[in-house]
Amino acid sequence: MPEGDSLHRTARRLQPLVGDRIEATSPHPRGQATGVAERIDGRRLESVEAVGKNLLFRFEGGVVVRSHLRMSGSWRVVAREAPLFGRPWLVLRGERAKGLLFGGRVLELNARAARRVGPDVLAEQPDYDRMVANLRAEDQRRTVGDALIDQRLVAGIGTVWRAEALWTVAVSPWRALADVSDPELREILAAATRLMRRSVAAEWEERKIYGRAGRPCPRCGAPIRRRGHGDDNRPSFWCPGCQTGPLDQRSGALRAP
Repeated sequence: MPEGDSLHRTARRLQPLVGDRIEATSPHPRGQATGVAERIDGRRLESVEAVGKNLLFRFEGGVVVRSHLRMSGSWRVVAREAPLFGRPWLVLRGERAKGLLFGGRVLELNARAARRVGPDVLAEQPDYDRMVANLRAEDQRRTVGDALIDQRLVAGIGTVWRAEALWTVAVSPWRALADVSDPELREILAAATRLMRRSVAAEWEERKIYGRAGRPCPRCGAPIRRRGHGDDNRPSFWCPGCQTGPLDQRSGALRAP
């Protein structure tokens, strides 16, 4: 699933459309069913911004479109006159460029869902106080690795940057929130912001441990481990050598290795 840094990069690529009066179409039947294209066709696009894992398109007249890519969606930006390929969910034609949404998954005419997410870890001034408060309001038996990717608490972090941020500060994803201090939480969140901003600027993701199960840890040499985490069983990667802590969670009770 695209994470916050990917969405910020996408928002940046879509900026050539901002300020243009948009010609909107939906070649894909599922895109047509959303009614988005007919509502925004002919309106001026005022802004495109990333909020957590959402893209918000604001059009004149107060019309807002939310795009969430889920696991496989993508936005591409090409020249206005470039040949159209496939059946995009949405096509936004501006004066010089056009944006193409493939595999839209979530495309709707409101931003209510985006307003329900926690503070964006990639905001210009990340609100770490509120993020920590949100994490503390959760059941403190919950693992820090599971809580970090809960978009209600902190917006933008997914499995990649969970692994990388926790490894950077040497905190196990399996530690209970109760066993992670407020300064440690702030350090983890700040590491996620730093790593994700570097990814946005560089247009690529530098990964130390994500996807490297079985390979030696760059810091201590122990084999990196992988295990499904949380109710959705999404993968956690960690080093048992320098990120020591409980390994598992069953029915809210932590179990030591």
